[in-house]
Amino acid sequence: MKPIQIYYRIHYFFRSKTGMTGETTNFTLPENISHLKLSGSIPQIQSYSDDGTFRFLNRETKFSSGIDWNFSDHGKLWLYNLNYFDFLNQKEMSDNKGLELINDFINNYDNIKYGKDPYPSSLRTVNWIKFLSYRNINDKKIDISLYAQYLRLINNLEYHLLGNHLLENGFSLLAGAVYFRSDKIYETACRILRKELEEQILPDGGHFELSPMYHQTILLRVLDSINILKNNDFRKDELLLLLIKKASLMTGWLENMTFSNGEIPLFNDSSKEISPTTKELLFYAKNLEIITGNKTLKESGYRKYKGENYEMIVDAGNIGPDYIPGHGHADMFTFELNFKGNQVIVDTGTSTYEICERRNLERSTSAHNTVTIQNENQSDVWAGFRVGKRAEIKITDESENGIKASHNGYKRFGIIHERSFECEKNRIVITDRLISEGSGIARFHFAPETNPVLGKNTILIDGIKFSFENASKIKLVDFDYGCGFNFTKKSVCAEIEFDNDLNTVIEI
Repeated sequence: MKPIQIYYRIHYFFRSKTGMTGETTNFTLPENISHLKLSGSIPQIQSYSDDGTFRFLNRETKFSSGIDWNFSDHGKLWLYNLNYFDFLNQKEMSDNKGLELINDFINNYDNIKYGKDPYPSSLRTVNWIKFLSYRNINDKKIDISLYAQYLRLINNLEYHLLGNHLLENGFSLLAGAVYFRSDKIYETACRILRKELEEQILPDGGHFELSPMYHQTILLRVLDSINILKNNDFRKDELLLLLIKKASLMTGWLENMTFSNGEIPLFNDSSKEISPTTKELLFYAKNLEIITGNKTLKESGYRKYKGENYEMIVDAGNIGPDYIPGHGHADMFTFELNFKGNQVIVDTGTSTYEICERRNLERSTSAHNTVTIQNENQSDVWAGFRVGKRAEIKITDESENGIKASHNGYKRFGIIHERSFECEKNRIVITDRLISEGSGIARFHFAPETNPVLGKNTILIDGIKFSFENASKIKLVDFDYGCGFNFTKKSVCAEIEFDNDLNTVIEI
């Protein structure tokens, strides 16, 4: 961890022991509150029905006798989603129902627990401001609650976590600063966003936590922030220029990381139907007059290769930033492969954030399209969002059509894993070498829609042939493909056992 993380962990721990929460009740509401002027954003998907049913993460609950804002039966992430208030800005939300939900939260505020955490508070306050601004609603009771929540947020900024959490704090404070016309809140927002955007957005445009899903979410926040600063007469300074610069890089990265069917690879903590689609984000960026920038993948560690009928995205990067690797998986050298717009080789995906066996599996090396030795992980992933000892990658050769690299995640066994990808028009060659000799298992996870047929050292799938040279044993096993949170489908994985060297030839 960084020193600032250690300091704030200690600071917040001892502060909590005194019963202090950072709550402020003695304040004067600003007089110049102003609805935000906004051009169209991306509407939220429907997650609330008028009968009182909330649906998040493929699980739903109907509150028939009052909303339980501390409802935890579906896990903490579901509870967080309930407190985000994204549903306020779904298309079907009426003014009266939205106000009723907000007031219910305010009336129960004193008893709310996790909903007061900085992360859900950051998302909720922005959603309230958007709702009030789009509907042109003036409500002093809501404004008082909003302002109090912002003062609490300022006293609980997530410096103990950093990463996307602190960015969300900054984006929210920016919206609150413009809404309340507060120079004080604006300066705090600027301090966070200037520093964190420069660090977290890599030179090739990727977000440094290396999750395509979180990249989409953060790009939405950047675009919303540009929308706010462009359309409202408040403190137009270099922050807007920085946001535009980062948006240009991020759209270029996302465009390159998206398959032609519009889907992103599910690397690291990525799942479906959580963030806006690439198509929606690029359309939004275009309407904000953002020019798509660099489209060369480099610093994020990802590479994309195209043939006549295929697209492949390879992960040849490290697990993520050393001080916040919680969304990283032990997946070096994994890849996804599409043929004629359809998935062939997939990542296992992410279906839960709960600390459980499934979470451990989805972060493990065996859940990805790479090599395990003695069924161990390349990097020590544990406790849901923790990483201990981690593998490091070294790229030794690279061209327009391929890459060769090695990692030291198995040095405890005296072995270095080297993998190369050579991509031709209708052929891909993947070469695995265990330097200093050893035995390993290479895995290839097939999409649920495919029907792999096992032959002698071959697997056939709808006109695609996988050939394995030097394999000692090949078998097909079932696995659960994470289609979304709390939603999996049965599919098939090939496990190829080999000694020292394995050549995989994909004729496609």
